[in-house]
Amino acid sequence: MNDDLYRRILERPVNGNTIPSNETIAGWALDVINLLFPEHARNTFTTATELKQEASRLNLQLTRIIIASTHNTEHGSRQVADEFFANLATVYEVLLTDIKAIFEGDPAAQSEYEVIRTYPGFYAICFYRIAHLLCKLKVPLIPRILTEHAHSKTGIDIHPAARIGEYFHIDHGTGIVIGETCTIGNKVKLYQGVTLGALSVRKELAGLKRHPTVENRVVIYSGATILGGDTVIGHDSVIGGNVWLTESIAPFSAVYHNPVVTVRTVTENI
Repeated sequence: MNDDLYRRILERPVNGNTIPSNETIAGWALDVINLLFPEHARNTFTTATELKQEASRLNLQLTRIIIASTHNTEHGSRQVADEFFANLATVYEVLLTDIKAIFEGDPAAQSEYEVIRTYPGFYAICFYRIAHLLCKLKVPLIPRILTEHAHSKTGIDIHPAARIGEYFHIDHGTGIVIGETCTIGNKVKLYQGVTLGALSVRKELAGLKRHPTVENRVVIYSGATILGGDTVIGHDSVIGGNVWLTESIAPFSAVYHNPVVTVRTVTENI
């Protein structure tokens, strides 16, 4: 490395250098999850007072994170943090539906406790639900840090601005991509490798609906790719594995492709 490189590094404008590390911000969200689901960690809250004290600590930590990452005053940041925790009960109720959907939808799941402690899909959904609430409160950057942390841990990439309904079930999950303007209804189940993406990534499309709408009670099997902001997957439909879709389908549809599979014995010439 030469002196010119050092100079360029120092001269490059750095924004947000007071923001806590990504690990600190993700750690805060994980503590929120552990507050809601003490069985997720080794926390042993025994009284409501202890829970309130932990919530107050996390509220103060969020206030400080918001102050460091925005131009909000301390008072404004405290208001945002207070609003987040005022809406946390709603997040908790929705997460309970997600746990139920995963447990009831996976024959391998032995208990809801197992879902909470071991399922990467639930981990990613937790971080998404927290990030989405912060996104709705117009907190910049932090929501994206949270969902990218979950992405790095699970391989599941959910943009915090996506809108996802109740009873959401991610099965296995690795390789799932859910874009910024995607809308997903209630009781939707996604398998690994599903992409709900945009037809184009041109920068001038920012702010427009670029990602699909998936209506209620849809199942999308592994490797399926569904693209486009005008694409609507009708309710109660099933999308087969490795399907490529760029157009809408009606409710109660089954979409699949029929590849030719050849089976030979090992004694035959290939």
